[in-house]
Amino acid sequence: MSLETTERATEIANKVEAFVRDVVFPYEKDSRCGAHGPSDDLVDEMREKARAAGALTPHILADGSHLTQRETAAVLIASGLSPLGPLACNTMAPDEGNMYLIGHVATDGQKAHFLEPMVKGEARSAFFMTEPAEEGGAGSDPSMMNTTCKLEGNHWVINGRKAFITGAEGAKVGIIMAKSDEGACMFLVDLPDPAVRIERVLHTIDSSMPGGHAVVNIEDLRVPADQMLGNSGDGFKYAQLRLSPARLSHCMRWLGCCIRAQEIATAYACKRQAFGKLLVDHEGVGFMLAENMIDIQQSELMIDWCAAVLDTGALGTAESSIAKVAVSEALMRIADKCVQVMGGTGVTGDTIVEQVFREVRAFRIYDGPTEVHKWSLAKKVKRDFLKANAS
Repeated sequence: MSLETTERATEIANKVEAFVRDVVFPYEKDSRCGAHGPSDDLVDEMREKARAAGALTPHILADGSHLTQRETAAVLIASGLSPLGPLACNTMAPDEGNMYLIGHVATDGQKAHFLEPMVKGEARSAFFMTEPAEEGGAGSDPSMMNTTCKLEGNHWVINGRKAFITGAEGAKVGIIMAKSDEGACMFLVDLPDPAVRIERVLHTIDSSMPGGHAVVNIEDLRVPADQMLGNSGDGFKYAQLRLSPARLSHCMRWLGCCIRAQEIATAYACKRQAFGKLLVDHEGVGFMLAENMIDIQQSELMIDWCAAVLDTGALGTAESSIAKVAVSEALMRIADKCVQVMGGTGVTGDTIVEQVFREVRAFRIYDGPTEVHKWSLAKKVKRDFLKANAS
């Protein structure tokens, strides 16, 4: 990495990188990695080793404080060198973003009950916001939310259906979004709960998240009033607090995977011969690897720029949209070229390159498709112009 960061972040990132390379890489061939993600017993096994190596939840310090976003970038890129690295180190989505949100909004009692087991790597979580498209529910437009919550005595009663809920199967902590008469709300819930029923786990192009992505039915879920996260009606504000750094964290982790894919493709091109010379010496191949170098460098700089904005305390909505679009599209180019350089080997499971390609393709949609972010930015362009030219 070429990012400039602090001494403490460099030390943590180096420790995480060594752990991922030495301990996590061998798990990539483990039979417990399935179509709906690695099994929980595999995750638990890796986390025990991460705990022993001092690489578990490395972005949250012993006193409960977080690394800055710029420092976090160095650490999460290192954890992302393997698709399993974020799981082993407890820097994965949605847990990393959920820990950030709970840490910033929850009460002390809520943190003790819900956050502490997550930080210790003892509990996975799920964020219940997206709803089935066929029902006209919330997706890229969260204001379309259909899930409701009504106060009955000292409990809120929640009803609705959710879709693409990452890690719902096997999660112990849930953050559920629903709408009250005041607006959007968030609730912290213990899982599993019989009122939160997994209808099915979707078959998706990606396969790195434990529990996969589920369609969930919530029927008469009763949640104690003191488990509301923040205030009734402020749910969208809290979602924005979470989403900007969460988008950037995705960029960090998947950049790590693409750096690894570039390493594998480079080694292949520098060893494999065709038509009398090494593949890398064929201009068509060498140029692809050179273009990947450029995209990796630009992605690092884009992440660092957006992280610096977030570290000022700014919400960074536009900046995180810019970074998400630029980095996800660059990573798609990198992953695609790595597959192409490796030819037939690139589309097999013999290396992680094929999986990185699938994961990054999904990333262009997750946390907001490229087109939605561009639409939002175009509205900002118009708004800024009108404001600057108001008579």
